Amino acid sequence: MRVLLLNGSRRKNGCTYTALQEVAGVLNKEGIETEIVHAVPDKAVVAEAAEKLKEADGVIIGSPVYWASPSGEMVTFMDMLSAVGGNYLRHKPASAIASARRAGTSATLDVLYKYLAYHESLIVSSNYWNMVHGNTPDEVRQDAEGLQIMQVLGTNMVWALRCVEAGKKAGVEVPQTPQKIYTNFIR
Repeated sequence: MRVLLLNGSRRKNGCTYTALQEVAGVLNKEGIETEIVHAVPDKAVVAEAAEKLKEADGVIIGSPVYWASPSGEMVTFMDMLSAVGGNYLRHKPASAIASARRAGTSATLDVLYKYLAYHESLIVSSNYWNMVHGNTPDEVRQDAEGLQIMQVLGTNMVWALRCVEAGKKAGVEVPQTPQKIYTNFIR
């Protein structure tokens, strides 16, 4: 099994990366392969990420908090990824994480989760909101509660992946997605 982790930070090895590494460590210990992709809104990077998402069994998207929202880079990346590979999110265990110095994490998670919910992902949670706090990677490593949240998220992702795998082996079919109906109230 394989989980793709998308790092939507301007800082490739910053706080968001540190949190994603914590989740990846738990997944790796359980025999699940991981790859952290620096999610920059470049057509070639997005196309490559879409192909990796197609093959992945699960996904975790992460962003720092900028102005009480995900980074502009992450929003643009997810908009682009949704256009070319959003269908690859369908029925996959998925989650989102936020990294902040202080506040804005709940609003950031709300935006990120909407990408996953729209594409019918199976949302995986932890034992609190999926966030870490710190202004540097070293400060994030001191956030004992945040690190535990990332570890529990990793453990829950392992469980969800194994449940999906067991369901497939038992013959449980993935629900068919009907053609989307769009309602427009403007006449």
